[in-house]
Amino acid sequence: MESLKRLLWWMLAGSSGGPNRGRIVILLRSRPYNAHQISKELALDYKTVRHHLDVLLENQLLMARGEGYGRMFFLAPMLENEYAAFEQIWAEIGKSQISAHKDGVTK
Repeated sequence: MESLKRLLWWMLAGSSGGPNRGRIVILLRSRPYNAHQISKELALDYKTVRHHLDVLLENQLLMARGEGYGRMFFLAPMLENEYAAFEQIWAEIGKSQISAHKDGVTK
């Protein structure tokens, strides 16, 4: 778990893209999404979402199934099993809440 915590610190607090990566992780905890759905839900540019998904996949925090436009993204078992570590780090870097979305759910 210590290596996961170090990875999460780097992924969330170590770069300017960390907040968006955190928002993606939070969204994917509720259910799988494709990149287009994520971009709509989080009001982010599609290419930005693709970049963050690629980074999260390369670091084995996400898994993907399918091909092309319909490719769905999920939390990797390692992150799903240790989600409390993500929540702790997310809170510590001051990102415990992100903007409310049209569905009224605070993400």
